[in-house]
Order: sequence, then structure tokens, then C-alpha cells
Amino acid sequence: MKNQFNRRHFLRGTGALIALPALESIGFRRFASAATTAPVTPPKRSVFLGIGFGVTKETWYPNQKETGADYQLSPGLAPLARHKSDFTVVQGLANQYSNEAHWGSTFWLTGANRFSVPGQSMANSISVDQVVAQRLGQDTRFSSIQLDSTDGSGHGPGLSLAWDQRGKPVSGQTDPVQVFHKLFSADALPLDQRQAAIAENRSVLDAVLTEAKRVQRGLSKTDTDKLDEYFQGIRDIETRLGKDEAWLDVPKSKPPMDEPEPGLKGKDEIEIMYQLIVAAMQTDSTRALTYRMPCHSLLQSLDISVAPHNMSHYSPGERMLASQARDNAHSELLAGLIDKLKATKEADGSSLFDHTALAFGSNISSIHYLDNCPTVLTGGGANLKLGQHLVLPKDTPLCNVWLTILNGMGIDVERHGDSSGIVKALQA
Repeated sequence: MKNQFNRRHFLRGTGALIALPALESIGFRRFASAATTAPVTPPKRSVFLGIGFGVTKETWYPNQKETGADYQLSPGLAPLARHKSDFTVVQGLANQYSNEAHWGSTFWLTGANRFSVPGQSMANSISVDQVVAQRLGQDTRFSSIQLDSTDGSGHGPGLSLAWDQRGKPVSGQTDPVQVFHKLFSADALPLDQRQAAIAENRSVLDAVLTEAKRVQRGLSKTDTDKLDEYFQGIRDIETRLGKDEAWLDVPKSKPPMDEPEPGLKGKDEIEIMYQLIVAAMQTDSTRALTYRMPCHSLLQSLDISVAPHNMSHYSPGERMLASQARDNAHSELLAGLIDKLKATKEADGSSLFDHTALAFGSNISSIHYLDNCPTVLTGGGANLKLGQHLVLPKDTPLCNVWLTILNGMGIDVERHGDSSGIVKALQA
């Protein structure tokens, strides 16, 4: 029998109301909570650092005729000189479905076809960091950490660099102080109250899922698909509750750094976020991190008055100088981050750098160009061949690099996004 519903219907569970999406005609699997175990050997980690408006193509990219280890660093990469043997620059990469020249990060880690879902103006897919989180995040307090900035210049839609398995945006944290407390501050509520809160949330979900079995009968296929997507979000909440419950009585790690000063912006913000990234991995609080970095506030911190969008449409003169200063600042900051990764020791005497796969770049190369995505890879966590300048055939899928990183981290997947295979020249 076909059920009759108002346009906005509510599922009721123990006094709570959860609104259904709008349905034309108006299966639930339980996720087991992940077990937690301490790492026996240093675990693999991944870090993805995304910039919005790309780089200055004339001065950031090395000469394409100079490949391998004996290439000359470009001016834009010169601040990384002391780490030249420990990072690789890759040219020739692109996401074939990208068509938005101001969306520097929306599809950067996904390689999705935005028109793949009929009737939707934009569809995305899972980002590579969330693939890492699914495989390596079971044993850490936080499956992944998303860092963001209140300045979203040039990044495009999204709440961070991360997109979940349904292609929905994953929110990021913009305040370094809040990130610090999330990672290291003890929960204010007593244990029994936190247990009670989780139990109450579970009872709400159980009631909602029970009634959902009644609601889903008699719906059209379109509404069934829409309802299933909606309740996938409910299942995601249940998974997070299981994770929270598993870590309720496990004290947070002692912070290996001081609490950040409030109100940091621009270059100072990026530097402290990098410190938090190192601290999160050092304490094994998470093994998958992303950071969608600021542009406008970075320029302001460099005493540059050119607006980010105007800078991105640079020509010789003030705008191009601003773009080059931005490039140099990013390279200096990245060099400092690599310093910290190398200096942070693991229990077995190796460094954090040895077990971290780090990627820096953007979906935009420069101005409105969406080919030759700027890509710097470093760290030993994905068993990559570092210390080289690699020029791949034009429009090689960027997702081939992500697939190579995943495989190098021991995550056996056949493809990612629009990948066509691994990059053998990147494998050590």
C-alpha cells in the first residue's frame, strides 16, 4: 500500500524529531564500531595541503626540459632547496572533468565528474584523504582531521578539502585554538554523563531507523534513492558514536606544543596549523589530515594589498609580484614543515617524515588554467621516488598520483576518481 505523507515529514524517536528531505511521493545496515589497537610499528600517515588560486606559472614550475634529479629549482621553489633530495615536483597532471577556473580544491582530491549524477548541477565523490581515513583511521581517536580557514579564496564549494564516500562535504575547523583543544584538552563532562549522552543518541537513532522501515514502503525509486542517501548520513552518525564510545575512557595525549595564541591569520595561521598537523601525527591522534589554506589573509600578512582574485589574473607588474611573493611564502612554510617532520622522532628512532605521505598543490595551475596542476610530493610514507622533477604526458590524471600514494601506503584499491593507473616513475 502506498503511504501518504506531508511534504515535510518527521521521524520521531524518544522525543526527538529528525526531518526527512522533501520527497516526491511522500535499508539500513548497521555499522560495527571499530576496535582500537595501539600501533606496534610507526604507522603510515597522509597530509594534503591545498591552495586556492594556483601558482605563478612563469616562476614556480621547473624547466620541463630538465627532468630527473639534476634539475634546477625554480625561483618559486627555491626556499625548498635544503630539502631538494626529499621532494618530487610533478608536471603534466590534470583532472579531466574540471571546468571551474576558481575552484582550486573542490575536485582536487576527488577527480570527480561533477555531472555524473542526473539532475544535480554538481556532484562529487570521495576524496583520497577519506579513503586513507577509512583504512587507517580505525585505530586512532580521530579517523581524520580537516583544517580549514575562514578565508576560502579560490577554493570553490566545500567545507574543507575532504569529501565523504557519498561525495558530500566534510566540515573543517578554522580556529587553531579549537583544533588544539579538540586534540589535547580533556572533556569537561564526567565519564558517566558522556556515556549517557551517547546512549541517548543511540536510542534516538534506533527509533528513527525502526520507523524508517515503515516510511520507505511504497516510495518511488527516486524517493527511495533520496531517502537512502539521507539515512546514510544517519548511519555515519552511528559510526561516529561508536568511535566516540570506544575512546570514552582513553585519556587524550599530552600536547607536544603550547596552546596557540588566538586570532592568528595569514602566514602565522599556516605556520601554527602546520605545528598542529605534526602534533596530531606525533601523538597518533589521527593518520589522515587535510588543510585548505588561506590566500587573502596570507597576502595581507605579507603586506600585499592586491586582492586574491586580481592577483590570480596577474600580468607583469604588481599583480605578478604579489603572486610570486605568495609562492615564496608557501615554499618557505612548506620547508619549515618538512624540517619539523624530520626532527620529530618515532619510538623506533626513525622520523615522522619517514612515515608520512605529504602532497601540496592545487587543481588550478595559474590564472584560469586547469591543466598541469602544481604538485609537490614529499615524505617517506608512500614509498615514492623523491628528489626528482617528473614531467608526465599532458593531462595525465592527477588521480593516478593519488592512486600511487594509496598503493604505496599499503591501501589496495584499483582506482580513484578518474585514475587510469599508477605512476610507475613515482614508485621507489
